[in-house]
Amino acid sequence: MTGRVTTLHRLLLVLVTVFAAGCSHPGPGPSLAVGASADPQIALLANVYAAGLRYYGTDARVQTMADPVAALDTGSVGVAPGFTGRLLQRFAPGSAARSSEQVYRAMIGALPEGLAAGDYAVAAEDKPALAVTGSTATNWDSHDLSSLVRHCAGLRIGAVAGAAIPAKVGDCALPPAREFPDATAMFDALRAGSVTAAWTSTADTTVPGGVVVLVDRKPTLVPAENVVAIYRRNELGKMALRAINELAGVLDTASLVDMLRQVKSGADPRSVAEAWLTANPLGR
Repeated sequence: MTGRVTTLHRLLLVLVTVFAAGCSHPGPGPSLAVGASADPQIALLANVYAAGLRYYGTDARVQTMADPVAALDTGSVGVAPGFTGRLLQRFAPGSAARSSEQVYRAMIGALPEGLAAGDYAVAAEDKPALAVTGSTATNWDSHDLSSLVRHCAGLRIGAVAGAAIPAKVGDCALPPAREFPDATAMFDALRAGSVTAAWTSTADTTVPGGVVVLVDRKPTLVPAENVVAIYRRNELGKMALRAINELAGVLDTASLVDMLRQVKSGADPRSVAEAWLTANPLGR
């Protein structure tokens, strides 16, 4: 009798365990990794996209690595932020696309199999731009980049060493740029008259006062560089895709510059991104 009771007791324990396991909630799945690099701008954008993903319920984290775009191919990350023009040149060097829409469409067509892109941020860009002194802009009677094309002959161009810069602006083939160790030295040379124009970008936080950044009003003189996120195809849920695409409609260059200044001043990128999203909620 005792043996029969022991066996029954064991059977009941097994049934209770199975029932409890069936009723328990499954543990959380792995979080979605958003790739970031050591570049403060890419690190900031990764945190912006991660914050947007979390906003719509996707558990997302930022993972730093040397090449977030390459990590997409291996599956180490699911999303990677970037800029349309740079991605286009990575996958289709020498493309002649210039406008935001042209560059975006060409970039999508050049993405490797298995990768897709969210909407691009129409109002958020960081494309190469040329800066001149206020006196030069006055002499040229314009703050438009086309004025540089009209004064193409005899230009002396400055650039920070290692910066990726266009060889042409419209029909103006530029001379080789004089390289400087940093932006401070380059802008000092600009103000001293050692160079006529200096390469910067539309979201550069280092442009000093008294310097005029020429505006590409067409804008087809310099290839577009709009913020965009690329991701592994068929791996993101509906709400994750919604977050990525809605961020493209909210982010603008002024916000990008402001957040980047905070990060370069020592602020935590995640905190900066979340504060911006709180002030600029999605879904409005």
